[in-house]
Amino acid sequence: MVIMGIDPGTAITGYGAIEVNGENFIARDFGCIRTHADQTLYMRLVKIYDELINIMKTNRPDCVVVEEIFFNKNSRTAMAVGHARGVVILAAAHLNIPIVEYTPLQVKQALVGYGRAHKSQVQKMVKILLNLHEIPKPDDVADALGLAICHAHHKSFNDFVKGLK
Repeated sequence: MVIMGIDPGTAITGYGAIEVNGENFIARDFGCIRTHADQTLYMRLVKIYDELINIMKTNRPDCVVVEEIFFNKNSRTAMAVGHARGVVILAAAHLNIPIVEYTPLQVKQALVGYGRAHKSQVQKMVKILLNLHEIPKPDDVADALGLAICHAHHKSFNDFVKGLK
C-alpha cells in the first residue's frame, strides 16, 4: 500500500509518499512544492495543484492524508492553509484517490505516543521509522511523512480490529 501525506501551505506544500509492507515503512518519495510570494494567490494555488497532480500520478497512492485545519491566533495563516488544503483535496478527488484527515494531536499520538509532543520529537520519529539518514527538511516535508505514518498506524490497528470480529 502507498500512502501519501501532504502538509498544505501557500508558500511551501510538503509531501511524502510511503510504502507500507506489514510493519515496515519505506520512504518512496518526498519533497516540497514552493511558490513565490510575488505571485498572486490564485497562481500559487494553480502551481500547487499542477505539481500535486504530477506527484500523485507518479506515486499512485492508495490514499492521501491531510491534516485537519488547526485554528490558532493567526486567522490569516489559517485561511492560506485552507486554500492550499482545498487544492490538495481537489487534486486527490480528481484522481479518485480517497482522502483521510487527522488532527495534529492524532499525528503526535500515533508517532510519539503523546499528543502534546514537540515538533522536534515527531520529526525524529519520522527519521527513525523511515530509516532516514537525517530529518527531512523543510519541516513541512517531515510533517507530510508524519501524516502518512499516522495513517499507516491507524489503518493497521483498524485492520487488526476488523480481524477480531
